[in-house]
Amino acid sequence: MGTVEEKIITTGFMLPQLSTAAGLYSPAIRSGNYVYTSGQLPLVDGKLIEPGGKWKIDDESKEDAVYASRIALLNALAAIKSVTGTLDSIERIVKLTLYVASERNFSGQHLVANGASSLLHEIFGGRGSHARSAVGVAELPLNASLELELIVQCKFPII
Repeated sequence: MGTVEEKIITTGFMLPQLSTAAGLYSPAIRSGNYVYTSGQLPLVDGKLIEPGGKWKIDDESKEDAVYASRIALLNALAAIKSVTGTLDSIERIVKLTLYVASERNFSGQHLVANGASSLLHEIFGGRGSHARSAVGVAELPLNASLELELIVQCKFPII
C-alpha cells in the first residue's frame, strides 16, 4: 500500500518543498481535526506555471491548466504536511476550491478542477472523494492562472 508520499511518486509527481508565503498568512492552519490551506498557486521552484503561455485560461490553454491545478494541489499537500508532519494523517479530503483566472466566455473551470480532483482520487482512493467548487475569476494574486484551497480531516493523537 505505501505512504501517501510514495503514492504521489507513483503518479509521476513529487511532493514539493513548502513555498514561502507571499504575505502575512500561514500556508495552512489546524483547527481541531481539520486542516485548512491558504490559496496555493501553481508554483514550481518559486515560479508560476503559465498554461499555454497565458495567465488567463481559455479553451486553448485548458489542458495545460489541468496540469497547473495538479501542481497547485501538490503545493497544498505540502502546506498540510507542514502542519501535520505527515500526509498519512489525512483521513478524508473534505473540500477543494479552485479559482481560475478565466478569459471572457470560458466556462470550463470544472474541467480544470478535474485535474486536481483526479489526482486526489489516485493518491487517496475513497478518502480522496470530496466536495468541490470551481470558480471563474477576473484576476488572481501575482497574475496566477489559478489558485487552489483544500480542507482535510486528519487523525491526531489524543494528548
